[in-house]
Amino acid sequence: MGLSVLFNIASLQSQNQLQSTNQSLQSTLTQLTTGSRINTGADDPAGLQIANSLNASIAALNQSVNNASNGIGIGQVADGALSQVSTLLNTAVTLATEAANGGLSTTQLSALGTEYNNILAEIDNIGSNTNFNGKAVFTSTTTNIFLTDLTTNYNIGISTTVLSASGLGLTTTDFTVSGNPQAALSEINNAITAVGALRGQIGAAIVQLQDGQNVATVEAQNTTAALSTITSANLPQVISNLSKFTVLEQTGIYSLTQANSVPQSLLKLLQ
Repeated sequence: MGLSVLFNIASLQSQNQLQSTNQSLQSTLTQLTTGSRINTGADDPAGLQIANSLNASIAALNQSVNNASNGIGIGQVADGALSQVSTLLNTAVTLATEAANGGLSTTQLSALGTEYNNILAEIDNIGSNTNFNGKAVFTSTTTNIFLTDLTTNYNIGISTTVLSASGLGLTTTDFTVSGNPQAALSEINNAITAVGALRGQIGAAIVQLQDGQNVATVEAQNTTAALSTITSANLPQVISNLSKFTVLEQTGIYSLTQANSVPQSLLKLLQ
């Protein structure tokens, strides 16, 4: 290459090469610091787009796991309350059966009726005051639990209905009236059947939510593994690149220094 007074081509080439090496070195240092090979859109535009999509799916799946936990909690609270109602109804069976005995006095029947009415009041209390996270559990509105991976959406409903003694058909209250204890027994038996059916329905929803939660958990783990495969830096390769670009930077600086000294050499020739 001939010497030029107007242009120092060797210097320009050295500068360009040094700039490229420095960019590669900075990118390598960033990968080493973050552990990720994609830190800007320029690193891998297509990979970044895929990574963003996977991150969104992971966020949706993790929240779906939380949603399922919330729904399971609602179902478990409802089932626990209904278990208490079942216990109360079993006690009511005992009271009504005793009241059906023709050998009791009016005073005794009245006392049994009072105890029975207390049970009905407690059932109403359970229905009105059972809450989960500040929200009434026993309502006429189905609680829909939303699960998604951003590709497929699922709504799992928990139906609890309004819980009350009258809602269960427990309307006979006066045991002093002939035939009422027997009528109450029939009502209690129907109520026990209704509560059992509701517990079964809620139990099925809990199982469905647990299955959905397990699926979302596994899918989140698999998606996270896929994201790691796409974005994680190959540390041995990064360390190797760091060594390579560090040496190239040093040689580039030396080359640029030598190229910049060419005009001085030309000046000496002219002296």
